[in-house]
Amino acid sequence: MASTRRPTYTSTGRSGGGGGGEGDVISASRSVPEPAPEELQKPKKPRQPGKAGTRGFGRGKRNGNKAEVQASSDAAGANVVAFPEPKGKRRKRNILTTAGILVAIVAGLLAAAFFSPVLAVHTISVSGTRLLTPAQVQAALEPLQGKPLPQVTDEEVARLLEPLVQVKSVSAQARPPSGLAVAVRERVPVALVKQGEQYQLVDVDGVQLAATADPASVSLPVIDGGAGTIGQDLFRATAAVLGALPADVLAKLSNASAQSVDAVELKLVDGQTIIWGNAGEKELKAKVLAALLKVPADPKNPVRVYDVSVPRHPVTR
Repeated sequence: MASTRRPTYTSTGRSGGGGGGEGDVISASRSVPEPAPEELQKPKKPRQPGKAGTRGFGRGKRNGNKAEVQASSDAAGANVVAFPEPKGKRRKRNILTTAGILVAIVAGLLAAAFFSPVLAVHTISVSGTRLLTPAQVQAALEPLQGKPLPQVTDEEVARLLEPLVQVKSVSAQARPPSGLAVAVRERVPVALVKQGEQYQLVDVDGVQLAATADPASVSLPVIDGGAGTIGQDLFRATAAVLGALPADVLAKLSNASAQSVDAVELKLVDGQTIIWGNAGEKELKAKVLAALLKVPADPKNPVRVYDVSVPRHPVTR
Protein backbone atom coordinates (compact mmCIF):
# COMPACT_ATOMS: atom_id res chain seq x y z
CA MET A 1 0.00 0.00 0.00
CA ALA A 2 1.41 3.44 -0.98
CA SER A 3 2.46 5.74 1.84
CA THR A 4 0.36 8.86 2.52
CA ARG A 5 3.21 10.88 3.90
CA ARG A 6 4.34 13.81 1.84
CA PRO A 7 8.07 14.36 1.10
CA THR A 8 9.97 17.06 3.08
CA TYR A 9 12.38 19.44 1.57
CA THR A 10 15.58 20.80 3.17
CA SER A 11 18.05 23.38 2.06
CA THR A 12 21.81 22.82 2.14
CA GLY A 13 24.67 25.08 1.18
CA ARG A 14 27.89 24.29 -0.74
CA SER A 15 30.20 26.41 1.45
CA GLY A 16 29.67 27.59 4.89
CA GLY A 17 27.52 30.52 3.70
CA GLY A 18 24.14 31.36 4.97
CA GLY A 19 21.00 29.94 3.68
CA GLY A 20 19.14 31.22 0.78
CA GLY A 21 22.10 31.76 -1.62
CA GLU A 22 22.37 30.67 -5.27
CA GLY A 23 24.48 27.75 -4.25
CA ASP A 24 21.79 26.34 -2.16
CA VAL A 25 20.53 22.88 -3.19
CA ILE A 26 17.15 21.63 -2.37
CA SER A 27 16.87 17.83 -1.71
CA ALA A 28 13.83 15.75 -1.16
CA SER A 29 13.42 12.65 0.97
CA ARG A 30 10.60 10.40 1.91
CA SER A 31 10.37 8.49 5.02
CA VAL A 32 9.65 4.80 4.53
CA PRO A 33 7.24 3.31 7.00
CA GLU A 34 8.70 0.65 9.19
CA PRO A 35 7.38 -2.80 8.57
CA ALA A 36 4.96 -4.26 10.99
CA PRO A 37 6.21 -6.92 13.37
CA GLU A 38 4.14 -9.56 11.57
CA GLU A 39 5.80 -8.80 8.22
CA LEU A 40 9.26 -9.07 9.82
CA GLN A 41 8.44 -12.53 11.06
CA LYS A 42 7.23 -13.81 7.64
CA PRO A 43 9.92 -15.70 5.68
CA LYS A 44 10.84 -14.12 2.41
CA LYS A 45 9.77 -16.02 -0.68
CA PRO A 46 12.53 -16.98 -3.08
CA ARG A 47 12.74 -14.83 -6.14
CA GLN A 48 10.93 -16.39 -9.07
CA PRO A 49 12.57 -16.11 -12.46
CA GLY A 50 10.97 -13.49 -14.61
CA LYS A 51 9.10 -11.73 -11.80
CA ALA A 52 11.72 -9.22 -10.69
CA GLY A 53 14.94 -7.78 -11.92
CA THR A 54 16.09 -6.80 -15.33
CA ARG A 55 17.01 -10.40 -16.40
CA GLY A 56 13.57 -11.83 -15.75
CA PHE A 57 11.61 -8.94 -17.18
CA GLY A 58 11.40 -10.20 -20.76
CA ARG A 59 10.50 -13.76 -19.72
CA GLY A 60 7.78 -12.56 -17.44
CA LYS A 61 6.45 -10.47 -20.26
CA ARG A 62 6.36 -13.43 -22.60
CA ASN A 63 4.58 -15.52 -20.01
CA GLY A 64 2.14 -12.74 -19.55
CA ASN A 65 1.51 -12.57 -23.30
CA LYS A 66 0.86 -16.33 -23.40
CA ALA A 67 -1.63 -16.02 -20.60
CA GLU A 68 -3.35 -13.16 -22.42
CA VAL A 69 -3.50 -15.18 -25.68
CA GLN A 70 -4.91 -18.20 -23.86
CA ALA A 71 -7.50 -16.04 -22.17
CA SER A 72 -8.39 -14.48 -25.50
CA SER A 73 -8.72 -17.92 -27.10
CA ASP A 74 -10.96 -19.11 -24.31
CA ALA A 75 -13.07 -16.02 -24.67
CA ALA A 76 -13.27 -16.50 -28.45
CA GLY A 77 -14.20 -20.16 -28.02
CA ALA A 78 -16.95 -19.18 -25.67
CA ASN A 79 -18.35 -16.86 -28.34
CA VAL A 80 -18.30 -19.41 -31.29
CA VAL A 81 -21.75 -19.96 -32.81
CA ALA A 82 -22.55 -23.59 -33.83
CA PHE A 83 -24.22 -23.58 -37.28
CA PRO A 84 -26.65 -26.42 -38.19
CA GLU A 85 -25.43 -29.22 -40.54
CA PRO A 86 -26.42 -28.68 -44.21
CA LYS A 87 -29.61 -30.50 -45.18
CA GLY A 88 -27.99 -32.15 -48.21
CA LYS A 89 -25.20 -33.68 -46.15
CA ARG A 90 -27.61 -34.83 -43.47
CA ARG A 91 -29.93 -36.35 -46.10
CA LYS A 92 -27.03 -38.17 -47.78
CA ARG A 93 -25.90 -39.62 -44.46
CA ASN A 94 -29.44 -40.80 -43.69
CA ILE A 95 -29.76 -42.42 -47.12
CA LEU A 96 -26.46 -44.26 -46.73
CA THR A 97 -27.44 -45.44 -43.27
CA THR A 98 -30.82 -46.68 -44.48
CA ALA A 99 -29.26 -48.43 -47.47
CA GLY A 100 -26.74 -50.17 -45.24
CA ILE A 101 -29.51 -51.40 -42.95
CA LEU A 102 -31.55 -52.69 -45.91
CA VAL A 103 -28.54 -54.51 -47.37
CA ALA A 104 -27.88 -56.16 -44.05
CA ILE A 105 -31.53 -57.24 -43.73
CA VAL A 106 -31.62 -58.66 -47.28
CA ALA A 107 -28.34 -60.50 -46.74
CA GLY A 108 -29.71 -61.99 -43.54
CA LEU A 109 -32.90 -63.11 -45.27
CA LEU A 110 -30.97 -64.68 -48.14
CA ALA A 111 -28.68 -66.50 -45.76
CA ALA A 112 -31.65 -67.76 -43.80
CA ALA A 113 -33.40 -68.94 -46.98
CA PHE A 114 -30.25 -70.61 -48.30
CA PHE A 115 -29.99 -72.86 -45.26
CA SER A 116 -33.60 -72.94 -44.08
CA PRO A 117 -35.24 -76.39 -43.92
CA VAL A 118 -38.57 -74.67 -44.57
CA LEU A 119 -37.63 -74.48 -48.28
CA ALA A 120 -36.48 -78.10 -48.49
CA VAL A 121 -37.34 -80.15 -51.60
CA HIS A 122 -40.30 -82.49 -51.07
CA THR A 123 -41.91 -82.80 -54.51
CA ILE A 124 -40.26 -83.04 -57.96
CA SER A 125 -42.32 -82.58 -61.13
CA VAL A 126 -40.92 -83.71 -64.50
CA SER A 127 -41.84 -82.55 -68.02
CA GLY A 128 -40.54 -83.17 -71.55
CA THR A 129 -40.09 -86.95 -71.41
CA ARG A 130 -41.05 -89.31 -74.22
CA LEU A 131 -38.46 -92.05 -74.17
CA LEU A 132 -38.25 -91.92 -70.39
CA THR A 133 -40.99 -91.87 -67.80
CA PRO A 134 -41.28 -89.15 -65.12
CA ALA A 135 -40.83 -91.86 -62.48
CA GLN A 136 -37.39 -92.73 -63.88
CA VAL A 137 -36.27 -89.12 -63.66
CA GLN A 138 -37.68 -88.69 -60.17
CA ALA A 139 -35.87 -91.82 -59.00
CA ALA A 140 -32.57 -90.46 -60.32
CA LEU A 141 -33.17 -87.16 -58.48
CA GLU A 142 -33.96 -88.81 -55.15
CA PRO A 143 -30.76 -87.41 -53.49
CA LEU A 144 -32.29 -83.91 -53.76
CA GLN A 145 -35.08 -84.74 -51.33
CA GLY A 146 -34.76 -82.60 -48.19
CA LYS A 147 -32.17 -80.25 -49.69
CA PRO A 148 -32.95 -76.48 -49.50
CA LEU A 149 -34.21 -75.19 -52.84
CA PRO A 150 -31.67 -72.32 -53.11
CA GLN A 151 -28.85 -74.88 -53.02
CA VAL A 152 -30.17 -76.91 -55.98
CA THR A 153 -28.45 -76.03 -59.30
CA ASP A 154 -28.91 -77.12 -62.91
CA GLU A 155 -25.41 -78.57 -62.85
CA GLU A 156 -26.25 -80.84 -59.93
CA VAL A 157 -29.49 -81.99 -61.56
CA ALA A 158 -27.65 -82.74 -64.83
CA ARG A 159 -24.97 -84.70 -62.96
CA LEU A 160 -27.61 -86.86 -61.28
CA LEU A 161 -29.26 -87.56 -64.66
CA GLU A 162 -26.05 -88.48 -66.49
CA PRO A 163 -26.76 -92.25 -66.24
CA LEU A 164 -29.93 -91.66 -68.29
CA VAL A 165 -28.47 -91.48 -71.80
CA GLN A 166 -31.80 -90.32 -73.23
CA VAL A 167 -31.37 -86.94 -71.50
CA LYS A 168 -29.54 -84.39 -73.64
CA SER A 169 -30.02 -81.36 -71.41
CA VAL A 170 -32.02 -80.38 -68.36
CA SER A 171 -33.10 -77.27 -66.45
CA ALA A 172 -34.55 -76.94 -62.96
CA GLN A 173 -36.79 -74.27 -61.47
CA ALA A 174 -37.67 -73.82 -57.81
CA ARG A 175 -41.34 -73.76 -56.89
CA PRO A 176 -41.41 -72.56 -53.26
CA PRO A 177 -41.94 -73.59 -50.63
CA SER A 178 -40.98 -77.21 -51.39
CA GLY A 179 -41.42 -77.91 -55.13
CA LEU A 180 -38.82 -78.45 -57.86
CA ALA A 181 -39.83 -78.42 -61.54
CA VAL A 182 -37.45 -80.26 -63.87
CA ALA A 183 -37.70 -79.78 -67.65
CA VAL A 184 -35.96 -82.53 -69.62
CA ARG A 185 -34.81 -82.26 -73.23
CA GLU A 186 -34.35 -85.74 -74.60
CA ARG A 187 -32.21 -86.90 -77.49
CA VAL A 188 -34.17 -87.41 -80.70
CA PRO A 189 -33.98 -90.84 -82.33
CA VAL A 190 -33.45 -90.60 -86.08
CA ALA A 191 -33.01 -94.23 -87.13
CA LEU A 192 -33.14 -97.90 -86.20
CA VAL A 193 -30.06 -100.06 -86.19
CA LYS A 194 -30.57 -103.84 -86.32
CA GLN A 195 -28.61 -105.73 -83.68
CA GLY A 196 -29.53 -109.41 -83.56
CA GLU A 197 -33.24 -109.71 -83.05
CA GLN A 198 -33.53 -106.18 -81.68
CA TYR A 199 -33.62 -102.79 -83.34
CA GLN A 200 -31.85 -99.99 -81.47
CA LEU A 201 -33.15 -96.44 -81.66
CA VAL A 202 -30.19 -94.11 -82.20
CA ASP A 203 -29.77 -90.35 -82.47
CA VAL A 204 -27.47 -88.39 -84.79
CA ASP A 205 -24.53 -89.14 -82.51
CA GLY A 206 -25.21 -92.86 -82.60
CA VAL A 207 -26.28 -92.97 -78.96
CA GLN A 208 -28.57 -95.94 -78.35
CA LEU A 209 -31.72 -94.62 -76.73
CA ALA A 210 -34.10 -97.58 -76.67
CA ALA A 211 -34.74 -100.97 -78.26
CA THR A 212 -37.70 -102.62 -79.99
CA ALA A 213 -38.37 -105.99 -81.60
CA ASP A 214 -40.94 -104.57 -84.04
CA PRO A 215 -39.48 -101.91 -86.37
CA ALA A 216 -42.89 -101.30 -87.89
CA SER A 217 -44.06 -99.89 -84.55
CA VAL A 218 -41.56 -97.07 -84.87
CA SER A 219 -41.79 -94.57 -87.73
CA LEU A 220 -38.05 -94.43 -88.32
CA PRO A 221 -35.83 -95.63 -91.17
CA VAL A 222 -33.47 -98.54 -90.70
CA ILE A 223 -29.81 -97.86 -91.35
CA ASP A 224 -28.54 -100.76 -93.42
CA GLY A 225 -25.68 -102.51 -91.69
CA GLY A 226 -25.64 -100.18 -88.69
CA ALA A 227 -22.66 -98.40 -87.19
CA GLY A 228 -20.66 -101.56 -86.65
CA THR A 229 -20.86 -102.76 -90.28
CA ILE A 230 -20.66 -99.66 -92.49
CA GLY A 231 -18.12 -97.83 -90.35
CA GLN A 232 -18.30 -94.78 -88.15
CA ASP A 233 -17.78 -92.23 -90.94
CA LEU A 234 -20.60 -93.60 -93.10
CA PHE A 235 -22.84 -93.99 -90.10
CA ARG A 236 -22.28 -90.37 -88.98
CA ALA A 237 -22.93 -89.09 -92.51
CA THR A 238 -26.18 -91.05 -92.78
CA ALA A 239 -27.31 -90.10 -89.28
CA ALA A 240 -26.57 -86.42 -89.95
CA VAL A 241 -28.82 -86.53 -93.02
CA LEU A 242 -31.64 -88.16 -91.09
CA GLY A 243 -31.26 -85.65 -88.29
CA ALA A 244 -31.83 -82.76 -90.72
CA LEU A 245 -35.17 -84.10 -91.97
CA PRO A 246 -38.47 -82.87 -90.52
CA ALA A 247 -40.47 -85.39 -88.52
CA ASP A 248 -43.15 -85.88 -91.18
CA VAL A 249 -40.55 -86.68 -93.86
CA LEU A 250 -38.61 -88.92 -91.50
CA ALA A 251 -41.76 -90.93 -90.85
CA LYS A 252 -42.08 -91.69 -94.61
CA LEU A 253 -38.64 -93.32 -94.85
CA SER A 254 -38.08 -97.05 -94.75
CA ASN A 255 -34.28 -97.25 -94.72
CA ALA A 256 -31.06 -95.33 -95.35
CA SER A 257 -27.71 -96.40 -96.73
CA ALA A 258 -24.41 -94.92 -97.86
CA GLN A 259 -21.82 -96.20 -100.30
CA SER A 260 -19.54 -93.33 -99.23
CA VAL A 261 -19.83 -90.08 -97.29
CA ASP A 262 -20.75 -88.39 -100.60
CA ALA A 263 -23.33 -90.95 -101.67
CA VAL A 264 -26.09 -91.16 -99.09
CA GLU A 265 -29.37 -92.65 -100.32
CA LEU A 266 -32.77 -92.88 -98.67
CA LYS A 267 -35.77 -95.09 -99.40
CA LEU A 268 -39.39 -94.12 -98.93
CA VAL A 269 -42.01 -96.58 -97.74
CA ASP A 270 -43.67 -96.19 -101.16
CA GLY A 271 -40.52 -97.43 -102.89
CA GLN A 272 -39.10 -94.15 -104.21
CA THR A 273 -35.38 -93.44 -103.90
CA ILE A 274 -33.90 -90.18 -102.64
CA ILE A 275 -30.40 -89.35 -103.85
CA TRP A 276 -29.01 -87.10 -101.16
CA GLY A 277 -25.32 -86.96 -101.90
CA ASN A 278 -23.07 -85.67 -99.11
CA ALA A 279 -24.06 -84.05 -95.83
CA GLY A 280 -23.43 -80.52 -97.14
CA GLU A 281 -26.32 -78.04 -97.25
CA LYS A 282 -28.47 -80.55 -95.45
CA GLU A 283 -30.96 -77.95 -94.21
CA LEU A 284 -31.59 -76.67 -97.75
CA LYS A 285 -31.84 -80.21 -99.12
CA ALA A 286 -34.37 -81.09 -96.43
CA LYS A 287 -36.58 -78.12 -97.40
CA VAL A 288 -36.39 -78.95 -101.12
CA LEU A 289 -37.23 -82.61 -100.49
CA ALA A 290 -40.20 -81.69 -98.30
CA ALA A 291 -41.53 -79.42 -101.06
CA LEU A 292 -41.12 -82.13 -103.72
CA LEU A 293 -42.94 -84.70 -101.65
CA LYS A 294 -45.93 -82.37 -101.36
CA VAL A 295 -46.40 -82.18 -105.13
CA PRO A 296 -49.45 -84.29 -106.13
CA ALA A 297 -48.48 -87.54 -107.78
CA ASP A 298 -49.16 -87.98 -111.48
CA PRO A 299 -50.40 -91.53 -112.16
CA LYS A 300 -49.23 -91.29 -115.77
CA ASN A 301 -45.72 -90.19 -114.83
CA PRO A 302 -44.98 -91.49 -111.34
CA VAL A 303 -41.83 -90.27 -109.68
CA ARG A 304 -39.30 -92.95 -108.83
CA VAL A 305 -36.27 -90.87 -107.95
CA TYR A 306 -35.88 -87.57 -106.10
CA ASP A 307 -32.40 -86.17 -106.63
CA VAL A 308 -31.58 -83.33 -104.24
CA SER A 309 -27.80 -83.74 -104.31
CA VAL A 310 -27.72 -80.29 -105.95
CA PRO A 311 -30.50 -78.60 -103.98
CA ARG A 312 -30.72 -75.49 -106.17
CA HIS A 313 -31.37 -77.69 -109.20
CA PRO A 314 -33.37 -80.71 -107.96
CA VAL A 315 -34.31 -83.46 -110.39
CA THR A 316 -37.19 -85.93 -110.37
CA ARG A 317 -37.53 -88.88 -112.72
